[in-house]
Amino acid sequence: MPRSKLSASPTGLWADDSGSASLEFVTVGLVLLVPLVYLVLAMSSIQAGALAVEGAARQAARVFVQSADLDSARASATRAVEFALADHGIDPDSASIAVSCEPRPSSCLTRQGFVTVTVALSVALPLLPPVLNGDFPVAVPLTGTATQQVSRFWSGG
Repeated sequence: MPRSKLSASPTGLWADDSGSASLEFVTVGLVLLVPLVYLVLAMSSIQAGALAVEGAARQAARVFVQSADLDSARASATRAVEFALADHGIDPDSASIAVSCEPRPSSCLTRQGFVTVTVALSVALPLLPPVLNGDFPVAVPLTGTATQQVSRFWSGG
């Protein structure tokens, strides 16, 4: 027996739902898919920034302890950070670099001394206009730190 267009159910004339499954699928699919895609974009942007600051700090600490003097060490560390961040597609001017030394903070390149390089960066969330600056964060702050020991055979000038 063919199904009638109008049902005799107590819900009224709109009880027939034939053909609405595709509309519901598209609607629910968009409602769930759009936030999921944005979440993937945001997480990949944050992960790229995290990998960039960690790699930049590690490479800057390595070149710092291998330099001949303090001026060339600072210049080499700055170049290493710029190169590492540019390699990940991040503007190097948006990062800040801090160098600390132990056991003597006044002299970084001492034999068997430790040099710690910290690179800080804020990664903007994707697809948010810069005008949007409310009570919620529009950037995620990231920090990468690396420590290297100066060689015991170091003989700098």
